[in-house]
Amino acid sequence: MVQQEIASALKLSSTGPEKLLDLLQQLQPYDLSEILREMEERERIGLISNLPVAEAAEALEYLEPELQYQILNHLHDSAASPLLKQMSSDTVVDMLLAVHPLQAEKMLRLLPEDYRIKINNLMTYPEYTAGSLMTVDYISARAHWSGEQTLRHIRKVGLEAEIISYIYVTSIRGELVGIVSLKEIILASPHTRLSEIATTDVISVPAEMEQEEVAGILARYSFYALPVVDNRNRLIGIITYDDVVEVIQEEATEDFQKLGGSQPLSEPYFKTSIWSLFSKRIIWLLVLFIGGAYTANVLEMFQSAVDKVVALSFFIPLLIGTGGNTGSQIVTTLVRALGVGEVKFKDVFRVIHKELITGVLLGLSLGLVAYVRAILMGVEINIGYVVAISALFIVLWASVVSAVLPLLLHRLKIDPAVVSGPLITTLVDGTGLIIYFTIARMILHI
Repeated sequence: MVQQEIASALKLSSTGPEKLLDLLQQLQPYDLSEILREMEERERIGLISNLPVAEAAEALEYLEPELQYQILNHLHDSAASPLLKQMSSDTVVDMLLAVHPLQAEKMLRLLPEDYRIKINNLMTYPEYTAGSLMTVDYISARAHWSGEQTLRHIRKVGLEAEIISYIYVTSIRGELVGIVSLKEIILASPHTRLSEIATTDVISVPAEMEQEEVAGILARYSFYALPVVDNRNRLIGIITYDDVVEVIQEEATEDFQKLGGSQPLSEPYFKTSIWSLFSKRIIWLLVLFIGGAYTANVLEMFQSAVDKVVALSFFIPLLIGTGGNTGSQIVTTLVRALGVGEVKFKDVFRVIHKELITGVLLGLSLGLVAYVRAILMGVEINIGYVVAISALFIVLWASVVSAVLPLLLHRLKIDPAVVSGPLITTLVDGTGLIIYFTIARMILHI
């Protein structure tokens, strides 16, 4: 409904712009971006043209890079240039890297030379690092500046900065020497030098650091932003909390997809082609299918035992399902703990100890339930003992394997999320059967 009203107002904007402005003022930038997605190209250009530059730029930042480029490309250079300059530098970089180099070059020509150099530098950092995540839209000040000088500088460049809560204090060579809040500057005497009030114990990150580590540091210290430095400790950018929220969402989405034994999607689900879905799933499904084939071999090996005591076959799905479920629970917990840095490979024995004790409690509980279930089904008491003891040992085995495998894969620089869950289930299925029938032979003498 709002989109229809805006579309109607756009047609009348030459004669009645007040109605359009009233409608636009009721919407947040994200809401405007959603409307832009649904509009035709001509309507998009009309809407963007009627928005103030700051609001238009913020709405554009919520759009996909390709759509951002389409809109900017259809605007006159005089309109596209201030919009591009107003957008955060990390968003501009993402857009330029997503389009063709010739299209990127066209956009870069719309930027002032000094800003263009900064954008080109940002584009050189590897993906998924602090350098690729940072923005150059921050406020820095020299250590010898007074509070009054700094406030004048903030008024001059503040509109282009992503945040003004922190002022980064640098030396004459651009080295990061401290940080001071806007509140501290305002409350201090106008003639107080920044070096006298700045905090010199600054937590910063190198440009090469992995973005997951950056997200962990920013979350741990509850900062609004984190400075990024080069190998000479020169300030080259900042990473803001909203960028980290996106990283956390992306990483969580990837982990969920990987835990199912599939490569993560690079695009939203409905934009991903069927062939892409097939190619991302088939490899691991084939690997796990071949790996799971040995379950049939195990059953064949113990066929004589099953023939003698047919009731043993009743509990196969129950026991292998219990082992797989136990392993999946542990793997999910450990993959997340590894992702946020709570657990490292050196903690492997602590993890095994913890999971073994937990496994004993779980195994005894599930074993008791399995025994009661077996008795209620009317099988012999000895078979009930076999099922109960097997449940205990299968849970213990699944606990040990699931505790070690994610840590080992992480140590080998293999993402544990992509193989741990399905691999655990496949591995425990076969070995669980071996445990079950071995215990059956020992107790039933078959």
